[in-house]
Amino acid sequence: MHDYIKERTIKIGKYIVETKKTVRVIAKEFGVSKSTVHKDLTERLPEINPELANEVKDILDYHKAIRHLRGGEATKKKYKTKASQEAPANTAG
Repeated sequence: MHDYIKERTIKIGKYIVETKKTVRVIAKEFGVSKSTVHKDLTERLPEINPELANEVKDILDYHKAIRHLRGGEATKKKYKTKASQEAPANTAG
């Protein structure tokens, strides 16, 4: 494994423990794909730093457990925004 991959993996691992952000958000912030972040955290990090990997695993498990709630909130927000944008147009007619 290249040194830059090890460094990125450790940086991402420490970052997720500090911020508790999602894989999607971290991928955007680090300029890599979600797949890369996930592979770094689940496959590479346990080989490099098992203690940090356990902390990260707890956070990823938590995110997985609540993802259905997050998705529901996003959908609710989407349709609420859509309805508020359409409401003035419907009352004008």
